[in-house]
Formats: sequence, C-alpha cells, structure tokens
Amino acid sequence: MRPLYDWVLRLSERPRAVVALFLLSLAESSFFPIPPDVMLVPMCVAKPKKAFHYAFWCSVASILGGVLGYLIGHYAWDAVGTYFFDYVPGFTPEKFEKVGDLYKEYNFWIVFTAGFSPIPYKLITITAGVFGIAFPTFLMASAISRSARFFLEAAIVRWLGPSAQTYIEKNFNKVSIAFVVLLVGGFLLVTKL
Repeated sequence: MRPLYDWVLRLSERPRAVVALFLLSLAESSFFPIPPDVMLVPMCVAKPKKAFHYAFWCSVASILGGVLGYLIGHYAWDAVGTYFFDYVPGFTPEKFEKVGDLYKEYNFWIVFTAGFSPIPYKLITITAGVFGIAFPTFLMASAISRSARFFLEAAIVRWLGPSAQTYIEKNFNKVSIAFVVLLVGGFLLVTKL
C-alpha cells in the first residue's frame, strides 16, 4: 500500500486531483470496492489547508454514488443481483432477505451506520433500493453519515497538521493494517448478519 500512498500524495499536487477523488468516491458508493478514504486522507495530509475542500467534494460524490447504488437496486436488481450472490463472499439470498427484514425496522440507522463505518456502503445503497426504503430517508441518512465521516477525517488531519503526515509515514505499516482490518471487518460484519 505504500506505493499507493506515495502515488496519491503526488496526485494531490496535480490540478485534477479533486476530479480523481470525486470519481473514486462516486464509484465506491455504488459498485467499486476501494473506499475513497485511501485517497482523501493522503490528499488532506499533503495539503491540510484544503482538507475541508476535499472532504466536501468527497461527500458530494459519495452521496451521488449512493443515489446511483439506490437506483441500481431499485431498477436493475433483477439484472445485476446474481453478481452479488456469485462474487461477494458470504452474500447469500438468505442473508439478503435478513437485511430486508432489518430495513423494515431500522432503515435510517442501517444506512447511517454503513455510511459512517467500514461496512461496505455500496451493499447498503443497493439493498436500500431493492427493499424500497423511502428515498428521502435514504438520502438524509447518506448525507449526514458520509459528510460526517469525511469531514471528521479532514478535521483530524487538519488539526494534527504536519504531524499527521509524520505519524502516517512513521507508522505506515500499522496504519495500513488497521485500515485493512476495518475494511475486512466491515465485510465480515455484513456476512454475519
């Protein structure tokens, strides 16, 4: 992951860095497996004064990507649903139905939790569309949780300033392992439902 981190730091210096962050964040919320945090945090580290600017565009793109995921679930599930059962480990029709039952009782909180935590957000955006939770509820939960997550990351990096970059570079292996553990933990949590 170190080459990816170094590449993102170099990318953050380029004029199109925000466009790349926007596209990654948009894709991750609906179909792409890599969360935008891997790009957002190094960009904030490289330019702490732009941290909130980056968090804003990351949030906007993530919310729009969530809407795309919702629309995929709502309108195209019959065409793409088997992909998830075939290629997402532990994602079975039985667990899918269990998620549907949870939506009936906790729709806002499921979307909010996935938006803020390492739970794979794309699975929640798509299933929210499949199970037809109210779109305003979905949009509100997504907007609050995704914005809170990305602005919190930006605020921490901005608050720590140059020491954030020093800490990450000094403890890169530990930070990388923690990130992977959180990501895998999110997938495991979904598969244990």
